[in-house]
Amino acid sequence: MSYRGRFAPSPTGVLHAGSLVAALASWLDARAHGGVWLLRIEDVDTPRCVPGADHEILRQLAVCGLHADEPPVWQSARAAHYQQALDALAAAGRAYPCACSRKDIEAAQAAAGLLRERHAELPYPGTCRPERGGLAGRPGRAWRLHTGDAARIDWTDRRLGAQQQDVASAVGDVVLRRADGLWAYQLAVVVDDAAQGITHVVRGEDLADNTPRQILLQRALGVPTPAYLHTPLVLAADGCKLSKQNGAAPLDLSDPLAALRAAASVLGLPPLPGSALPDWLASAVAAWPWRASVA
Repeated sequence: MSYRGRFAPSPTGVLHAGSLVAALASWLDARAHGGVWLLRIEDVDTPRCVPGADHEILRQLAVCGLHADEPPVWQSARAAHYQQALDALAAAGRAYPCACSRKDIEAAQAAAGLLRERHAELPYPGTCRPERGGLAGRPGRAWRLHTGDAARIDWTDRRLGAQQQDVASAVGDVVLRRADGLWAYQLAVVVDDAAQGITHVVRGEDLADNTPRQILLQRALGVPTPAYLHTPLVLAADGCKLSKQNGAAPLDLSDPLAALRAAASVLGLPPLPGSALPDWLASAVAAWPWRASVA
């Protein structure tokens, strides 16, 4: 199998220490296996995107010596492809319109005795499924994937090992197109991974729980499932994932090698030789610990 990997940042801000870890990991994995490394700007959530952040991210990566092998792709230019996928799912009976608001979902779950835990998703109860009456005269707001009533996904992460999740009970019917008309992350990433021929996904551990619903969607669309590796996270002072939302500082690239060394330590790499950027990156590729774990 020819290896094709990618780094797919959202331009809701520039890169910080945590996002450099994900970028370096995906680049190292591709280089360690003689593969192709791509860049995809995941800008479907346009209200959250910061003007100019996409090009600044590309500049930051270049300063760190992380260069893509093909021109970057912007999700905002790919709406027609997402619509085509949604149309195919709807025609196959795997997608349906939904009229429920967040309050509707919370009320339905509360009536069933379920309360949302802090930071947890509230599974969709299937109110608007066609077999339950569909929209019942209400206007459609979003589109959802019909997961079925038993949708247990078993998968193996190259770092975390055996994983499983029942998508139906943990998440419910996954949103494909949001009530505001924007394309949902889950659909966009699955369509784009397939279109770009991605064989291996390397990303932060916080995205591991997205993997089962993406595998379910891959199967519904009849596209291949990549191999997955979820990397350790950089944590903020409060123990939560370092992110733009909790005030992560932009990368200080006055010394790119120092930033890369810090990212490498999070990934478990030992101190590496090389005082020049190309030499250090070559040492990091040779030391990549998941070299032998590619499926």
